[in-house]
Amino acid sequence: MDIVLRNVAEVVTEEELRERWGGVGYIGYEPSGPIHIGWLVWIFKVKDLVEAGFRMKVLEATWHAWINDKGSWDEVRENKRHVRDVFGRLGVDVEFVDSESLVSDREYWRMVVMVAKHSTLARVRRAITVMGRHVEEADLDFSKLVYPVMQVADALYMGVDLMVGGMDQRKAHMYARDVAERLGVRKPVALHTPVISGLSGVGRMEGVSRNLDDAMAFVKMSKTKPNDAIYLHDEPAEVERKVKMAYCPPRETLMNPVVDIAKYLLLPYWGPLDVDGVHASTPQELEEGYRAGRIEPAGLKRAVSEALIGLLSRLR
Repeated sequence: MDIVLRNVAEVVTEEELRERWGGVGYIGYEPSGPIHIGWLVWIFKVKDLVEAGFRMKVLEATWHAWINDKGSWDEVRENKRHVRDVFGRLGVDVEFVDSESLVSDREYWRMVVMVAKHSTLARVRRAITVMGRHVEEADLDFSKLVYPVMQVADALYMGVDLMVGGMDQRKAHMYARDVAERLGVRKPVALHTPVISGLSGVGRMEGVSRNLDDAMAFVKMSKTKPNDAIYLHDEPAEVERKVKMAYCPPRETLMNPVVDIAKYLLLPYWGPLDVDGVHASTPQELEEGYRAGRIEPAGLKRAVSEALIGLLSRLR
């Protein structure tokens, strides 16, 4: 349980998780663009779950990526290969499921319609933020409303015991649990990992609700802005440059991307950080030192750059 709950923001519910131990879990991702370090949070969590005895499925959501305007069909299909490479280098044994295999089954579309039948338009619209989209965008592209319905259908069609995703996916997971209850099927457990903020910081939240679910969807690291994300293929000098330029206000830990990288990636999966004379082996020690001013932004950036370059050297 310590391994499963490491670096986890929320479990709904822990009691159900214990009951489903060793069952089938899944996470879905849009195979779009280069992989950035925010993806490593969920990739390492999948590794944790496999080590703890869960059988993990990784849904390559090509249809979802296309609906979300993440590239042409050829581009989203090609991008699957890079994620498989990372899992291979980490030695993680998972079952990859292409969403094209789901949509070729009439029973999948039956589930999509069943989910829609047990949903209100308002509920579906609220869930659109899981795509990193504003609700109003569905007024111009109706397929955006189909996306969250398909995401719920994915989990229920595959009959998984556990849904894994970042906190930005919480609305979709709660939606899935509600629909499962209405359909009279067992509700999947929802396990949520923390989300690393984009390097440009909270300025991207302009016009976005301060609701935590919405905030995570819009402030998380985005591959569409090269200076907002650190990619796995970035060379050491580029990593250092991006971290040096990142938003990192003193004594502020909430949605601070440099603090996020240390808390959610380096400390859980790489090891302790020594910063400005402070030995931080846990996220709590890092946060306390930073909020108290014992750790300063410049020192934290140097330590994070060095550790991140070391981690990426294993995966590049």
